[in-house]
Amino acid sequence: MDNHCLRAIILKLQDRLSNDDRKRLHFYLGNDVPRRIRDDPTLSGTLSLMDSLFDQDKVNEKDFSFLINAFDEIQCIDAVKLLREYWRHNQSDVQNQSVDSLSMIMPPMINQPFEDQDEDKYSMQQQPKFNKWKQNAIIVAGGNERGEQLNQLDRPYGMFIDKMKNIFIADHDNHRIVEWKFNAKEGKVIAGGHGVGNRMDQLNNPTDVIVDQQNHSIIIADYNNRRVIRWLNQTQEILIDDIHCWGLAMDKYGFLYVSNRDKNEVRRWKMGEYNNEGFVVAGGNGEGHRLNQLNPPTFIFIDEDQSAYVSESNNNRVTKWRKDAKKGKVVAGGNDQGRNLNQLSYPRGVIVDDLGQIYVADSRNNRIMRWCERREEGEIVVGVNGQGSQSNQLNGARGLSFDNEGNLYVVGSSNHRIEKFEIIL
Repeated sequence: MDNHCLRAIILKLQDRLSNDDRKRLHFYLGNDVPRRIRDDPTLSGTLSLMDSLFDQDKVNEKDFSFLINAFDEIQCIDAVKLLREYWRHNQSDVQNQSVDSLSMIMPPMINQPFEDQDEDKYSMQQQPKFNKWKQNAIIVAGGNERGEQLNQLDRPYGMFIDKMKNIFIADHDNHRIVEWKFNAKEGKVIAGGHGVGNRMDQLNNPTDVIVDQQNHSIIIADYNNRRVIRWLNQTQEILIDDIHCWGLAMDKYGFLYVSNRDKNEVRRWKMGEYNNEGFVVAGGNGEGHRLNQLNPPTFIFIDEDQSAYVSESNNNRVTKWRKDAKKGKVVAGGNDQGRNLNQLSYPRGVIVDDLGQIYVADSRNNRIMRWCERREEGEIVVGVNGQGSQSNQLNGARGLSFDNEGNLYVVGSSNHRIEKFEIIL
């Protein structure tokens, strides 16, 4: 990356800054620039501010973390996500970086840096290179009617996909966890499967499952047994007891996150230290629709910054809780229940891509929505053909996941199957 490319990126950032954003940026960087620049939060003033940062070498083609941190502090999430994407790309190949290689990531900003572009097409929420999926799914697990045979599922809920594209499924009404190897025709029961019950070798309506890839243990939200339980080589251990657990997630540091429907909260535990109450990271202020409340939390996602994204089925919204925040921010839905593009209906699974785009299983609308922060409405990426059992239809979407190639997986709970929507290259 040379300075021309970086300046082109910064120029495009300006289109997404509100007047309040500029004022906060100038105030935050007030000690780093001359007073005349600090007191001029116009477009011209902000460009002068950027020039000053270049002149002081606080920002250059090899290191623009200073700028990332500044946008992060004033909570310009759009700018942070995009700059971080370029930072990762630049660090991975700093010696050989070129305009051509950058254009593979974001061609409009590099090839046409100074032309006026349509805001919707070239917004700060630049789509990933692969941002569309085939609308006809491939059934990769189940799909052989409702049942308990190894090639069947019964109202599956959550799932986890590992690096080898093996799928671990919370087979809710079969009270078991099933692993489907890549391209397998049937699954293998790896937890539960001994009928409904509360023995250590039994489950009762599991809602979610994750794999601790450090020790290959299976962690399960054993919903109606009110416990989080770990299975390792057919040995069971209760990690957290007396918790109406629903969703599970683990961050890059190994902290375990669990959503609790009864208490309308999400808590975090340090791996191996479950003999305490954990730490509240979202909600915990009773049932409600205020920004410091949840109603109720179901599936959750934790991003690289340890922000928690919480799907709230009765509030018909997804909220984002930054680390140590006391209240959340609505990032999807939140406009009552409905089918409009600014609405959700009983949202379930939620995942977030590297650019901060939020994908939601809009369960009762039988569609998968993509939302970008600070946008007033989302877009349908899968499920434009209504409820049904055809390959281009959804029915009771629950869990969501990407594999390492960007293919999108959806738990079709009422169709008793896992569907894979292939990325369009």
